[in-house]
Amino acid sequence: MYLYGASGHGKVIKDILEAQGENVDGFVDDNKKEPSFCGKPLMNKADGLSPMIISIGENETRKEKTEGLTCNFATAIHPSAIISPSVIIGEGTVVMPGAIINADAVIGKHCIINTGASIDHECVIGDYCHIGPHASLCGQVHVGEGTLVGVGASVKPEIHIGKWCTIGAGAAVVEDVPDHEKVVGVPAKILKTKNLDNTHGGGCPKTLTQIDLI
Repeated sequence: MYLYGASGHGKVIKDILEAQGENVDGFVDDNKKEPSFCGKPLMNKADGLSPMIISIGENETRKEKTEGLTCNFATAIHPSAIISPSVIIGEGTVVMPGAIINADAVIGKHCIINTGASIDHECVIGDYCHIGPHASLCGQVHVGEGTLVGVGASVKPEIHIGKWCTIGAGAAVVEDVPDHEKVVGVPAKILKTKNLDNTHGGGCPKTLTQIDLI
């Protein structure tokens, strides 16, 4: 098992895999030249390494790196997570300690379901999403590709959130959110539309301020 991204997020995924009884053989990172990270070999090329999890927290970069690789992708699910047998989880996704995913939810590929997040029945989470620590999604919520739901945010039932949105920390989402919007507050209101002129990774918007709202 290899992790692409020598970072704090990678350390957490390593812990999850080891809690599952999996061995992490090494890390890959394009920018670091040290011989090891977290006690594991550190390489700067992912060619031929498999299975792999992209251990990069930023959704846009995770998508970019994933699409540049030809390998098998694994999942990492902490033993303390509570997941219904009817849940579908895509490859490359990480489910962190204490997360809860209820009946008939569908989680896409290469998502992060962070510590203590709650995803209720029949939710659909698109690829490359990040559901932040202790965020709470009520039943039948749909979240589009690449969207970040910040720490402690809550979303009422049957809400649709578009692609590549940012839901601010602690926000209460009570209305549908169109693609590429940032919303904050209680109740959540649109802060600003993301700049769509600066895109990469197959059309996902690059925003420099996304991390401020986690």
